[in-house]
Amino acid sequence: MNKTFNFYCDESTHLLSDNEPYMIIAYVSCAYNQLDQHKAHLKMLKAKHKIKGELKWSNVSDSKYSYYAEVIDYFFATDLNFRAVIVDKSKIDEDRKEFTFNDFYYRMYYQLLHHKINLEYNYNIYLDIKDTISYKKLEKLKEILKWNASIRNFQFIKSYESSFMQLTDLIMGAINYELRGKNTVISKMKIIDKIKSHCNFSLNKTTPKYYDKFNLFFIDLK
Repeated sequence: MNKTFNFYCDESTHLLSDNEPYMIIAYVSCAYNQLDQHKAHLKMLKAKHKIKGELKWSNVSDSKYSYYAEVIDYFFATDLNFRAVIVDKSKIDEDRKEFTFNDFYYRMYYQLLHHKINLEYNYNIYLDIKDTISYKKLEKLKEILKWNASIRNFQFIKSYESSFMQLTDLIMGAINYELRGKNTVISKMKIIDKIKSHCNFSLNKTTPKYYDKFNLFFIDLK
């Protein structure tokens, strides 16, 4: 029987008009047969720390640091994986053919998924629904990746419905915060330091392709 994996994809500062320097698209992946185990543990951590609301980067604070620190420790102690692709938006030259902002959005999704999909396994791809045009994006992504028979399902979900989608937001937010040189919130800097101590490498450069646990790919636009 083929293994099945779920990918929970999210985006950060991915709009042309947000005046932020980087577009980041990322996922947390989970083996299908371990979903319940991980859901239960993340739910337990939330109850333990009496946390209300979603697990997300914008909610990291001094009062919630111990909760978020335990979530990060749990991620690195398990076989949950994270991958992100990052592009410097200032390098996108829309005057070049097929180099529009939207082109890069879809290219990034292709890069995010294509190089980490094993054709011997099956995959369910979940994306965080953002706006009323999200379904057009979904159809475009299906078209781009239609050759890949390993992808059995593309589906939008709300972030509040999935602790794994929220975990993607948390880790991706930490990377974006580090890249933008933000250092104003001590608890956020401590979470970033915890991630780096687990990884034992910088968060501002591409990791080797064979890194599965925590994989970063900075797209070099030449």
